[in-house]
Amino acid sequence: MKQQIKIKRVYEAFDENDGFRVLTDRLWPRGIRKENLKLDLWKKDIAPSRKLRQWMHSNKTDRWEQFVLYYTQELEQSRAVTAFIEEIKDCDIVTLLTATKDPEKNYLLVLKDIIDRILDNEDK
Repeated sequence: MKQQIKIKRVYEAFDENDGFRVLTDRLWPRGIRKENLKLDLWKKDIAPSRKLRQWMHSNKTDRWEQFVLYYTQELEQSRAVTAFIEEIKDCDIVTLLTATKDPEKNYLLVLKDIIDRILDNEDK
């Protein structure tokens, strides 16, 4: 069975079908108490670097495509993604959690794509 990777905002209700829940933001989300966020892992090192995140937020509309390239490079130069995949290898469903508001332009779309590609290559 192919591993399923989902994306969800931390402010959405917990669902039993979320599987293994991973907070992927570097900063703890505002307004969320640690004991209230049903969480299996907090994986800060797969989020964009502080510098890249700040650069992106200063002009998200014009910088999205460049951000995708820079973030992909950050992930490729880090062992964080392969270490993360090793941590989740026995989970059928993994839900990546973020406080990010924009569902169409957020780093989890890039991260999920990279994870899916790696998992697809491992299955071959």
